[in-house]
Amino acid sequence: MKRTAYNELLEWKKRTPRKPLLLRGARQVGKSFLVREFGKKEFKAFVEINFERNPEFSKIFHGGTTDGVLQQLETHFNVPLRKPETDVLLFLDEIQAAPLVLPQLRYFHEEYPGLAVVAAGSLLDAVLTDEPQSMPVGRVEYFFLGPMSFEEFLEAKGNAGLLETISKYALGGKVPEFIHGKLLEATREFFFVGGMPEAVATYAATHSLLEVERIKQSILSTYQDDFYKYAPRTHSERLRKVFRAITRHIGEKWKHVRVGAEERSRDVKRALDLLEAARVCYRVRHSAANGVPLGAEAREDFFKVLFLDVGLACGASGLEWKDLLDIGFFSVAQGAYAEQFVGQHLLYGLAPWREPELHYWARERRGASAEVDYVISKGAEIIPIEVKAGKAGTLKSLRLFVDEKKVGRAVRFNAEPPSMLREKDFELVSLPLYLASQLRRIVG
Repeated sequence: MKRTAYNELLEWKKRTPRKPLLLRGARQVGKSFLVREFGKKEFKAFVEINFERNPEFSKIFHGGTTDGVLQQLETHFNVPLRKPETDVLLFLDEIQAAPLVLPQLRYFHEEYPGLAVVAAGSLLDAVLTDEPQSMPVGRVEYFFLGPMSFEEFLEAKGNAGLLETISKYALGGKVPEFIHGKLLEATREFFFVGGMPEAVATYAATHSLLEVERIKQSILSTYQDDFYKYAPRTHSERLRKVFRAITRHIGEKWKHVRVGAEERSRDVKRALDLLEAARVCYRVRHSAANGVPLGAEAREDFFKVLFLDVGLACGASGLEWKDLLDIGFFSVAQGAYAEQFVGQHLLYGLAPWREPELHYWARERRGASAEVDYVISKGAEIIPIEVKAGKAGTLKSLRLFVDEKKVGRAVRFNAEPPSMLREKDFELVSLPLYLASQLRRIVG
């Protein structure tokens, strides 16, 4: 289960000076597995503390000096941590269960800069919402990890040839019809399996879609079982309602009333904030897109919501593999899952130390409404993106955006082979869905 994030961890290890690394992401995206593999392969010694399984370790960090903390850990694990030449990785897992340990990270950086420290937490952002003072600002480096990408999915399945095809694709190039068909078939598999590492590993090992469905439902149950941890903050049943509403309305402008007519907007917003803090979902905020950064013109009250992973979204909505076959190749739910697929790859296509964010554009006028699914920036250039599930579809909104914002090129994702079309005032880059995570490289 190779992750491209592993290479980023190698670069972090080489940096001088090196700050403690704080790994953030939803449950079961592979944070702990990645760090364990990295620690055991790249260091002479590896020490792991899991604060959920062993909460008693948090007492070591409270009130003591950094030297005293490390001395106690050395005694317990019989591993030297304070010597500058020590090649050891200290892994503090599920650190959200011990938020008072977070401030200690700054002292590791200041007093023992040679010690490699990685901390990880699944509900960390939710905890920091209530205890922002715990974050050692400026003394840690952030690393955001999401689900596995389509490329990582292909590698896990052993499809080296398909992986090479998309990794080397350049604008103007052609993809042979046979290979294009194979890549579309693999994309459809990814729609159902998704990018959660356990689901991908199960599918690669067994090729059983039934086993994949069992794994996905287990992950979804785990997320909902976590809701009781939010009990002091919001009602767990409301969280479940919002959770279900997200998967039913992917690609649509979010309206609090969809959660339930009896729910107050303020309460729904609070529940949505917590789910986003847990990285279970992401707001795609509307931007006027008049210039960069796009977030400067983003609206907090005007957004769509993406789920964490397309495979989990299919599982949460009750969609089964045979439905993908019966309904049509990429016409499922009017393209909502195609939009989810592209969106999650754009979110985590940024450098891992950047907070994942994504925007879209819409104009709401009676008789003249328009919407562009996503808008990204490449340097000073703004690029509108339209996502189509199949091969057909008009580009009315895309052309309207191009005319209004005077951009030089636009991107369309669909099920057709790649092509470049010269429109009247702009260049249309038409790409198959399987190139979603390659977009920034391709247009760069």
